[in-house]
Amino acid sequence: MDARARRGYERPLPVPTSDSRLVVFLHSGDYDRVHQGLSIAAAAVAQDRPVELYFFWWALDRLLRDSLDEPDFGPAHPEVADRFERRGMPTLRTLLGHLRETGLCTLVGCTGSVLALGHEVRAGEGPLDLWLGWSAILHRTAGVSDRFYL
Repeated sequence: MDARARRGYERPLPVPTSDSRLVVFLHSGDYDRVHQGLSIAAAAVAQDRPVELYFFWWALDRLLRDSLDEPDFGPAHPEVADRFERRGMPTLRTLLGHLRETGLCTLVGCTGSVLALGHEVRAGEGPLDLWLGWSAILHRTAGVSDRFYL
């Protein structure tokens, strides 16, 4: 038994082999940042590129609280939210729905972030496809050249 197995690590998850994969790391829960990340992902799936969205801290919190409908740009930018709705810009929920419908998008949650935030989530429940820690995330995203961090 090797040292990794003795420490309780499982075998690494298989890594998708597509060179055209796009990875978006969403850390901030700010509406504009999450919207930007989902918009980037939507552009990629429109080109038939597989996308992996990784949710950490406040972006993960927003997703788990299901706070996806109301554009909230804060008290300093009420005019942006008004323009956003008048122009029919898609909400976070609409963008996520589109991404899910394509079958090209995988949603991944960070196990460390969910524990730090105090959310109780069980595998197979909620909006995410996978729950991974940093070791598995680093392994899974190794070699991906198109990465965005928001």
